[in-house]
Amino acid sequence: MVTTFEDLNLNKQLRGALADMGFVQPTTIQRKSFSVIMSGRDVVGIAQTGTGKTLAFLLPLLRQWEFSQVVVPRILILVPTRELVTQVVETAQALSKYMSVKTVGVYGGANMNTQILALSQGADIVVGTPGRVHDLALNGSLKLKSVKRLVIDEVDEMLSLGFRTQLTNILRLLPERRQNLVFSATLGDDVEAVIHDFFNGPEKIEAAPAGSPLENISQTAYEVSNWNTKINLLELLLRTDTAMKKVLVFAASKKMADDIYEIIGQKFPTAIGVIHSGKTQPNRFDTVAKFQSGAYRVLIATDIIARGLDIAEVSHVVNFDVPDVPESYIHRIGRTGRADQRGQAITLVSPREEAYREAIEQLMQQQIAVLDNPDDLEVSTELTRDELPRIEVKGVEDKLKIPQHGVGFHEKSAKNMKENNHITRAKKMQMKYGKPKKRRPKK
Repeated sequence: MVTTFEDLNLNKQLRGALADMGFVQPTTIQRKSFSVIMSGRDVVGIAQTGTGKTLAFLLPLLRQWEFSQVVVPRILILVPTRELVTQVVETAQALSKYMSVKTVGVYGGANMNTQILALSQGADIVVGTPGRVHDLALNGSLKLKSVKRLVIDEVDEMLSLGFRTQLTNILRLLPERRQNLVFSATLGDDVEAVIHDFFNGPEKIEAAPAGSPLENISQTAYEVSNWNTKINLLELLLRTDTAMKKVLVFAASKKMADDIYEIIGQKFPTAIGVIHSGKTQPNRFDTVAKFQSGAYRVLIATDIIARGLDIAEVSHVVNFDVPDVPESYIHRIGRTGRADQRGQAITLVSPREEAYREAIEQLMQQQIAVLDNPDDLEVSTELTRDELPRIEVKGVEDKLKIPQHGVGFHEKSAKNMKENNHITRAKKMQMKYGKPKKRRPKK
């Protein structure tokens, strides 16, 4: 039985790289998928965030790597976000530290000419988002004819972000004879359709599927009356709980993330960052780097981060809102409790979010423990616009009477009223002769 990476059929270069990275024991998805990928079969790997999917496909692909003097893309890895491109590139470079493998990352929101230049200098492995890969392939900067192995990571998220057209177009541009590897947290109808159309009898490998809560993550919740009380509770927890050393706070939208940052940032001005798709790419990379290094204690983020980053040693995940898609909750809390470390997941639940929490508990088949609110929590009575009750009046007609004329309109006086008394010639002839009188045709 495989218990360490030493038990896998790895070469000296990969074993040395793993030792440098501090990895000793493979995860379930890494252990199960290694031999199948090595056999050359197509693979569908079902595993949630935080289970080591990146190493699961990189290790066997690099184990089969054969040096070639012609540096052309032979492995194409598609991922949904820019952050995930950077993560996979860094992992591939670390694993191939003692090998002659060149990895290039491409993604939207960055200068395409810079990426074209990098590709022109040669790339063995290309990691990219579907939109940018598609654009580079169409303009001839990225040659796909030599690709032997295709990896699609987080394919469910990729499809939900609207990359279906680009993804299918890329699949049609690739050589027919290739090995396909797809990894996903969920296996919905859209994913099944892609697999059916473009894969060749893939073997399914399942490890920690979505809905299976990670055992090393403690899950708790607070029942909070409204948004402003959630703000007060978050501030109180950050101020009093010294164990919250590296905290990832999830918000439902960019606006909510910015609103939280604006208020909490005043309490901890140098210890908090915010990241979402509305931020520039340099700002996003800088913010994440500061959070990873510990310069920021708290990172406020939207769900794009749940799939896009591998941040080590996150002590706590705080769900400021309860996600309406149960699987999103699993992705969020999977950012903590990674490897052999313990993690804490805290969810702030308002009355209108109770149904979402019940759906999550039904998916996990376990309840989330509810804690008593701290005695010194300041309960706010101020409601946001979204929380104000909506008054609907039914059965009332003419709710708003709109005048037929403008406010400056006045009826004319009787003497100024004019009537159209014009009498046509035909009518005059009728009155004079008693019958219609017609003009004689001219000679």
